[in-house]
Amino acid sequence: MRAALPIAGVVGTVVLWWAATAVFGIRQIILPAPPDIVAAFRAQPGYLIRETGATVSETLAGFGIAVALGLLVAVLLTAWRALERAALPVLVALNSIPKVALAPLLVVWLGFGARPKIVLVVLICVFPIVVATMAGLTSTPAELGELSRSLSASRWQTYVKVRLPWALPQVFTGLKVAVTLAVIGAVVAEINNPSGGLGAVIVLSGMSLDTPLAFAAITLLALLSTALFYLVVVLERWLVPWARAISG
Repeated sequence: MRAALPIAGVVGTVVLWWAATAVFGIRQIILPAPPDIVAAFRAQPGYLIRETGATVSETLAGFGIAVALGLLVAVLLTAWRALERAALPVLVALNSIPKVALAPLLVVWLGFGARPKIVLVVLICVFPIVVATMAGLTSTPAELGELSRSLSASRWQTYVKVRLPWALPQVFTGLKVAVTLAVIGAVVAEINNPSGGLGAVIVLSGMSLDTPLAFAAITLLALLSTALFYLVVVLERWLVPWARAISG
């Protein structure tokens, strides 16, 4: 039943979409029907798969860097209260900058290629990871802290054996948000720097009025984002199996 309901939802959406294009006579250039998108993929499978690989590599590289950086920053901010008060407003201000505005500047600073795309993914992902990890690290119950002190645990041992395990469910919440934002960041960078990736496919197909090809790229992006999200969900259930029991 758990698998059947999501599949039924997807199939129902596709059927309604297909029916709408047929009933209202929507032209392919405006909104292609699902068979048109499948035909566009079958016409250029190698090209789309290659560009999907470019987007995946940029997304995973940027997401991996953002995870390492976000966890480190969150640990430092929660360990030193003065540092948190000094640095957190700066982080909030930096996060409030529209990332679309930064994409062209990153090309100027870093040149064409994968580097500006990876950096944009890092910038868009790191803040939710920092916030979620800080929330988890600061939510440790007082009785657990007292227990660690009664056992003469050092500050590092308390972090590793008490605070970090307790924070893991919150950390994974941030990771699930960030991994979908990672795909968005990669596509925004590719649209501004269309040297490769599915974002470049969308730009180039739009210039040539090849709407089915653009929708094929958008569909692949949706599948990629969904797959990465559920990969993090599976990793959470594997590493933090006790979290669901506590929340339930």
